[in-house]
Parts: sequence; structure tokens; C-alpha cells
Amino acid sequence: MTEDHEDRADALFHALSDRTRRDIMRRVLSGEHSVSVLAAKYDMSFAAVQKHVAVLERAGLLTKRRSGREQLATGDVTAVRAVSTMLTELEQVWRGRIARIDELISTESTQED
Repeated sequence: MTEDHEDRADALFHALSDRTRRDIMRRVLSGEHSVSVLAAKYDMSFAAVQKHVAVLERAGLLTKRRSGREQLATGDVTAVRAVSTMLTELEQVWRGRIARIDELISTESTQED
């Protein structure tokens, strides 16, 4: 993987490492939400929710637009699919390693017989 790809992966997984941010993503993937409506859903300050939204926006997982005085957030399905693709790639690497371990164990047990 290129360094840019690795930086993108770091940003995506950092953004999704927080429970509140994952919940915000679930909400904005189902439809556009104002940041103030999102903030009302959590037991934290408006500023704290804004910071969570900013992390998700920097990672490219959601976009914001202004409508009058409101900031409206929408989830980016393409970015979420990129996360899914990265996880699938990691799963394939680990499945390959496990298969290789199985082969080594099988070879050792055959040699012992």
C-alpha cells in the first residue's frame, strides 16, 4: 500500500474508533441531519458533537453543507465502502496466514507419523 493509502486508512479507522462517531455515522447514512439535531441526541455539549462531526468530515466519511443557519451532515456511502474494502483486504491477509499455519501444522504432524 502507498503511504497516501495508509494515511487514508489511519484517518478512516481513527474516525470510526469512537462509539459516538460510529453512532453519528449510522444516523447520517440514513439521511441528512443538522448538527444541532445530532447534538440533541447525545449527553454532551454541542461543541463536543461538532468536534466529532469534524473528525468524520476530515476523514471523508461525511459531508456538511449550510442551509441558512444550520449545518447539515450527510454520510458518504462510498467512503464507508472503502472502509469495508480495507477490512476485506486485511481479512484476506489473515486468512492466508492462517491457511499457511494450518499447512505447517499438517506437514509437521505428517512428518511425525
